[in-house]
Amino acid sequence: MKILAVCVLGCAVVVLVGAAAVEEEKAQNDQTERSNLDKRTVVHGWTQINGRYFRFFPTPRTWAQAEKYCQSIGANLASVHSAQEHKSLQKLISQATGYNKEAWIGGSDAEERGAWFWSDGSSFQYTYWCGGEPNNSQGVQHCLQMNQGASNCWGDFECYGYRASICEMKRRPWLRG
Repeated sequence: MKILAVCVLGCAVVVLVGAAAVEEEKAQNDQTERSNLDKRTVVHGWTQINGRYFRFFPTPRTWAQAEKYCQSIGANLASVHSAQEHKSLQKLISQATGYNKEAWIGGSDAEERGAWFWSDGSSFQYTYWCGGEPNNSQGVQHCLQMNQGASNCWGDFECYGYRASICEMKRRPWLRG
């Protein structure tokens, strides 16, 4: 009888220790999953680049329509602050389309010719203009498109032209509101 009691007690200890280990492993997995959520590159269609979130929209819109659409989802047309960001946005477009499609980003000099600014209010310091750009051809090119010509550089273009676009959000897209 004592041997049976010891066996039952031993089995109970093994079951309890095993259950505790499973619960501890589950808690660690939950913690890891929450931690990895902050490190994911793509969340809900948005790609994190340098702490900001970008999304390519292939629907052709005018520059103003594209900016208004971005604002409707809590974003702005993208601002670009380095060569690395520019290359990352090109990759985002080419992954979606198979090539470097022309797309609106948030630069404009519509308020004052030659005074370029980003629609998100950030500083306009980095540029990747094509040779001879910006040229304000015929006095009507005031909006910034990327992937112009064979060099896939920047050019000013008529704001009423239709292009795909890239929106940028400074905070996590799933925390909007």
